[in-house]
Amino acid sequence: MENNDKIEIEFLEPKIPYRETITKSARADYRHKKQSGGAGQFGEVHLIVEPYSEGMPIPEIYRFNGQEYKVQNRDTQEINLDWGGKLVFVNSIVGGAIDARFLPAILKGIMGRMEQGPLTGSYARDVRVIVYDGKMHTVDSNEISFMLAGRNAFSTAFKNAGPKILEPIYDVTVSVPGEFMGDVMSDLQGRRAMIMGMESEKGFEKLKAKVPLKEMSSYSTSLSSISGGRASFSMKFSGYELVPSDVQEKLLKAYEAQEKEE
Repeated sequence: MENNDKIEIEFLEPKIPYRETITKSARADYRHKKQSGGAGQFGEVHLIVEPYSEGMPIPEIYRFNGQEYKVQNRDTQEINLDWGGKLVFVNSIVGGAIDARFLPAILKGIMGRMEQGPLTGSYARDVRVIVYDGKMHTVDSNEISFMLAGRNAFSTAFKNAGPKILEPIYDVTVSVPGEFMGDVMSDLQGRRAMIMGMESEKGFEKLKAKVPLKEMSSYSTSLSSISGGRASFSMKFSGYELVPSDVQEKLLKAYEAQEKEE
């Protein structure tokens, strides 16, 4: 299109669908208070976040900075997220510290933050949130106050809970003539691939590997160059895995720079 039609084209790398999660438990609280004539806004939420895996029991006691926090599971909601993984929302409020009618607003605030994760704006997943305390005002408390309090408390706790970025991993199968096998394998290893196995089939070598999607953007061109166009490959989504620390640092810096530009 650039050469034939003289149309100016902007080339961008495909956006990788990263995910965010946490690796340890953390606690946070947030008070939303606003007065501007007439009825104000007030909502305070105390919560705990922790990484969640299927069937994981809820501890009765959490310890943070030498202080104990007892948890009573009064109600649990498991939410299957549209983007994969789960959010488990636990109501552990005793003594009417927060009226039950405000819990859906707190959950809405948390969900809003999970749709735009605190690290890179990517979807967050596999998190359990326990709301155990808070405060409300008989006049000024409303849904918007608790939605904002829940959102901000969750964001703070998430950042203190060993947050990690997850990246999509693909099963890649490469069919290549034997004489190019060494070069193809070296190229894949340079793409952070994990070689899973090899087998021979009809004069070709079949190489199987798990490769991060990020590293596959220019693979077609590279493989064609290495094999003189004689190799082919297929790829299929496998799952999500934690990115290495150095890759996470680069992603965080890139996101910060993007935020500043906007």
